[in-house]
Amino acid sequence: MYENIIKSVTETIWAIAPAKLEQIMAVLDVRMRGMRIDAETVREVTAAARKDRQTRTKNRVAVLPVLGTLYHRADMFTEASGFTSAERLAREFDALVEDAGTSAIVLDVDSPGGMAMGTKELADKIFAARGTKPIVAVANAYAASAAYYLASAADEVVVTPTGQVGSIGTMAVHVDQSGLNEQVGLKPTYIHYGKHKVEGNPDTPLDDEAREEIQKLVDSYGRQFESDVAKYRDRAVAVVRSEFGQGRMFTAQDATTTGLADKVDTLDGTLQRLSSGGYRRPRRSIRALKNTLALKRA
Repeated sequence: MYENIIKSVTETIWAIAPAKLEQIMAVLDVRMRGMRIDAETVREVTAAARKDRQTRTKNRVAVLPVLGTLYHRADMFTEASGFTSAERLAREFDALVEDAGTSAIVLDVDSPGGMAMGTKELADKIFAARGTKPIVAVANAYAASAAYYLASAADEVVVTPTGQVGSIGTMAVHVDQSGLNEQVGLKPTYIHYGKHKVEGNPDTPLDDEAREEIQKLVDSYGRQFESDVAKYRDRAVAVVRSEFGQGRMFTAQDATTTGLADKVDTLDGTLQRLSSGGYRRPRRSIRALKNTLALKRA
């Protein structure tokens, strides 16, 4: 099972804080070396994780937790390891948008990001829901990469006083285990049809041609990330590229000054503002929505 997970990790384009991906790889390495988790522990941890991720409502304002590493379709194992399914978030978000009893939606974000796949689709869904009811993302206290991708699609991005946002960019990782194979006496042989079918496999060093192809994929996802943030935040792509850090994180004050966020506040303060009727959409959010509607009509 762990071999398949490592294969999945190394064949994925990530929109994630680099330190978190290193942590994921380190944990998988330990488990590959023999450490196992019994089924009962997995069930207990999964149940606790699901409880933390349950939507709650306060004064008709729904709070949808966006926690941990984002994965396209998380299963029992990945949820127990701290992953959150983007597919599940999309279903719950849709239900909140359609719920007449919900006056506003708050995304409670504390995530290093995750898989690039599935992130754009969920972000576009959040952006398309603007105008139905207020949608506010609160970096409470960390919204990095794919998590910021989602947050930027909301009407308003709020950062807690000690929070951080950013890490706009994508990456991939290749693990060359050919040296380890030699040490333990393994000589894998790939029998394949298609010149590039086994390109980038972990049992051989990464050649220039394979590296170039992986870079093309990373660049493609990265440019889409920049383009969507520019649309969501009503900025030119060139501004996002030059001023939004190119992968760096921003403190709350710097984020509001630069334009990655709109406001510094706590989650409780945001809930109070929304439930008391004191919320007003940022002008930037209104402009971005109008621009998108105009493009659709053209």
